[in-house]
Amino acid sequence: MHILKIVLEIIVVIASILLTLLILMHKGKGGGLSDMFGGGLTQNAGTSGVAEKNLNRWTIFIALVWVAIITALGLMTKFNLV
Repeated sequence: MHILKIVLEIIVVIASILLTLLILMHKGKGGGLSDMFGGGLTQNAGTSGVAEKNLNRWTIFIALVWVAIITALGLMTKFNLV
């Protein structure tokens, strides 16, 4: 079980880095910091393309994996399985 915990922790670190990168790749929706830095110029290109939809899907998938592994690690710790 100790090896499983180490593997899950490594996956959490990788998923955290991927999730951060995926979130940063999203197009700004306006009204936030992206407008401060010139993000408001692309407002008329508001339609979401295939790449944006796929980026959304990957972000949700990685987030669900991250939550599941965090939950599993928490349960393993709570029930002293490690």
